[in-house]
Amino acid sequence: MEEYVAPYAHEAQAVDALAAKYRQVKSEIGKQIIGQEDVVEAILTAVFSRGHALLVGVPGLAKTLLVQTLAKVLDLSFSRIQFTPDLMPSDITGSEILDANRMYKFLKGPVFSHLVLADEINRTPPKTQAALLEAMQEKRVTVGGTTYVLPDPFFVLATQNPIEQEGTYPLPEAQLDRFMFQIMLDYPSREEEIAIVKATTLDKTVELSPLMTEKEIVYFQHLVRQIPVPDSLYEYAVKIVASTRAASSAPEMARKYLAWGAGPRASQYLIVGAKCHAALHGRYSPGKEDVQAVALPVLRHRVVKNYKAEAEGVSIDSILSELL
Repeated sequence: MEEYVAPYAHEAQAVDALAAKYRQVKSEIGKQIIGQEDVVEAILTAVFSRGHALLVGVPGLAKTLLVQTLAKVLDLSFSRIQFTPDLMPSDITGSEILDANRMYKFLKGPVFSHLVLADEINRTPPKTQAALLEAMQEKRVTVGGTTYVLPDPFFVLATQNPIEQEGTYPLPEAQLDRFMFQIMLDYPSREEEIAIVKATTLDKTVELSPLMTEKEIVYFQHLVRQIPVPDSLYEYAVKIVASTRAASSAPEMARKYLAWGAGPRASQYLIVGAKCHAALHGRYSPGKEDVQAVALPVLRHRVVKNYKAEAEGVSIDSILSELL
């Protein structure tokens, strides 16, 4: 892919352009997806932060439609992988076959797309989950001793059903850590649900316009990383993450309800997410409010409750909100 030549005189102008693009993309997605504005913002924050996201919600909340809509608006190649108990690693990465000339030829799997939807990722065994998670971490796959680089940009948006756990293989914490965000989808409001029913029971197709290119996305990803951060904000992010670890110096809430806290990757994602959140809203440097805006999706899948929290029905989000 050729390097994108940005038409901006300086970085502040580029941040303004990113904020404008963000508003346009959100508006275009809103033609297809009614409500879920916080979810859309979180996904776009992950995209421009060069991260992956895990979407958790009950069936029927338009998780798959949202990802498909995002791919169209960002003009990215898209693959959907339906995770099932019999899915093999080669069904994701691809495999070598013998062609008509008796030569081995590599057939690329669905992971070779800019945007990969891993539908119900917890329905496949750990061996197959690991094949995708390796691709997420390394941005490449190795088959038959040959390494193949994945497209740039590359994102995985995985979905998970929180209520139906029979016959599933929950992701271990070490693998959950590869996701920048865990985004919770809730039921729509009464007004939103009425609007959804009206829109989806008509014989009408929504036309979506592509608003960005892959080169633009990669440029804005680099821009986000270059946004300056004051030392005090690094200290604040690390302090938040340290407060989740049930050490003697931790807050009482953590010592009482948490068995395991978040690692250093959480601090990294808090800072990158805060940079992106600030840029998407037209600010040239992040503040504490930007760290707080991304704290729940960054931390909720990186901390583990203890038996006392389970017994008392205390949620991860309530514990984290108290710590914040």
